[in-house]
Amino acid sequence: MASAAAPAAADSTLPPPLEQLRHLAGELRFLLPGVRVGEARETTKEFDREAFWRRLREAAMAVSRAATTLTEVFSRLPLPSPQETQKFSEQVHASIKAIIAVYYSLPKDQGITLRKLVRSATLDIVDGMAQLVEVLYITPTQSPENLISYNSVWEACQQVPRIPRDNKAAALLVLTKSVDLVKDAHEEMEQAVEECDPYYGLLSDIEEDNSDNHGDEEDILGCPSNRDSYWSEEDQELIIPCLALVRASKACLKKIRLSVAENGKKDQVAQLDDIVDISDEISPSVDDLALSIYPPVCHPTVRINCAKLVSVLKKALEITKASHVTPQPEDSWIPLLINAVDHCMNRVKELTQHEVEL
Repeated sequence: MASAAAPAAADSTLPPPLEQLRHLAGELRFLLPGVRVGEARETTKEFDREAFWRRLREAAMAVSRAATTLTEVFSRLPLPSPQETQKFSEQVHASIKAIIAVYYSLPKDQGITLRKLVRSATLDIVDGMAQLVEVLYITPTQSPENLISYNSVWEACQQVPRIPRDNKAAALLVLTKSVDLVKDAHEEMEQAVEECDPYYGLLSDIEEDNSDNHGDEEDILGCPSNRDSYWSEEDQELIIPCLALVRASKACLKKIRLSVAENGKKDQVAQLDDIVDISDEISPSVDDLALSIYPPVCHPTVRINCAKLVSVLKKALEITKASHVTPQPEDSWIPLLINAVDHCMNRVKELTQHEVEL
């Protein structure tokens, strides 16, 4: 009789299932800041690359299984008992702690770029699981939100085997993403120019034909009546070297990526990290420039953003030139790109000099 009463007594001391899920979500959220800023664990053991990746894959699979089980039992009625919920919660928490521990075991000397990719994958898994637990305690029965959140965890776990295995491969992945971002920004700028050039000409003709109608504030043939919504002739002239500078940025990144692919050495992790770090600054600088050319255009701001981009590009080229990925520093492509960048900047200075002097 006493043994039969024991489980019931244990159940009564545990919080209700949904309260346990709420507490679990909080615990998982609490782990996130540590992963974002955590350092590699110090160890005297020699790093075993194969063992690390095996452990990381196994840890991701364990998280995926725990997410599947938790979603299944909380997506139907009746809900699990407090004791069952405790068991499921402990499985989830243990699986998340395990994959974080594996991430911490990756030494810095394997490459900062590689560690950032592993950290990002780990954060996606931990954050995804926290979101899943939050959704389950808010909507514990079957709902689209449950499936969406579960799929996010599952997909994050599936990404683990796709992480590059060394710092060179990690550098190439990051550089490829940077190339794609700058390419997209350049295409958007060109599209904006194509759309606005004829638009400006149309407005000029209309305004000449309707010069006597000064009180009409409505759009004419769908065109805005506010001059701040399109480019002046001076703006259009300034945009030409800006576009050329963005094209040069894309060319720089593509050449840097090619040099890393052809000449990069896996054991030169610090130099690869330096190349990636500075190259990572190119896309945000391109974005700043692209945003500043939209009307109304402030020419001094465009000049400042061009100068910032040029500074980043030159630094990226100098770091690449001084590294092992450029076995012949006098290689012609680097001076050519520096000259192209300088030419664009000089033209921007010429076109903005008058406004800067005001």
